[in-house]
Amino acid sequence: MKKFIYTPTLVAIVALLAACGSVPNSTSLLDQTRSDYRVAQSSPNVANYAPLELKQAGDALNLANAAASDNASLAKIDNLAYLAKQKIALAQEVAKQKSAEADIANAGKERDQVRLDQRTNEANAANIKAERAKQAALLAQNSADQAHRDTELAQREAANAQRLTQESQARAAQLEAQLADLSAQKTARGMVITLGDVLFGTDLDRLTATGMRTVQKLAQVLQENPQRSVLIEGFADSTGAADYNQGLSERRASAVRNSLNDFGVTRDRIDMRGYGETHPVAANDSAAGRQLNRRVEIVLSNDSGRVIAR
Repeated sequence: MKKFIYTPTLVAIVALLAACGSVPNSTSLLDQTRSDYRVAQSSPNVANYAPLELKQAGDALNLANAAASDNASLAKIDNLAYLAKQKIALAQEVAKQKSAEADIANAGKERDQVRLDQRTNEANAANIKAERAKQAALLAQNSADQAHRDTELAQREAANAQRLTQESQARAAQLEAQLADLSAQKTARGMVITLGDVLFGTDLDRLTATGMRTVQKLAQVLQENPQRSVLIEGFADSTGAADYNQGLSERRASAVRNSLNDFGVTRDRIDMRGYGETHPVAANDSAAGRQLNRRVEIVLSNDSGRVIAR
């Protein structure tokens, strides 16, 4: 038979190759658990009185060893090692109790020891119960603190919503008062302000001083409500040629638009239409009726800036 001589060089090569291989993970807890298992295996009492518990402990240790061989995370290895260690301790405890029960008839000292062990276990159980109660109380306190924070947040949101509602109501009340000052009428199309024939020069498209003051008030309303826009509609009576009446209605609507623009209302918020002698509000067979038909209507949009078309 040939004998292999391990020279220092060969030993170094073997050590280097071993170092290059994959080294399984391990932890101090796993090492201690392995040691505990060996102790339990070598105990006659454990073998005699707790074989099932010892097998379960061995199975649990095998899982921890497998995790270490697979290079699992240290946390996972420790968790499996901890479970195995608890099963080893359980096997030892079962063996201890059964051994004590077997000897209790012959040794009062052993009986006292069993009682002491029982009290210790009860104390440990009480400690565990107290710790669980402490954790439950801490969890309840955290839940209460979160509920308190949620309540404060809800109260702040409710207060903010109430403030916004009050501000909106105040703006609505102010707008209503301003529109009332302009003799605005509520219609299916929204609030409508009518500039009658008396606010223009006779058969002219220029606003009188009174008409200018009315338009200035409307400009102020629009500046205080930037989300709103207007549609200016010009009308005429049926006296004279239709083309002339159409042009006059457009020029009067344009005069109102230009005045609003002069008072600071941008043109992108102003739309304009001329309808001539169409859409009369009174019969044209009397002077009073014709005067009512010679008018400019200003339709105020809703909050979204939308004006309902005629």
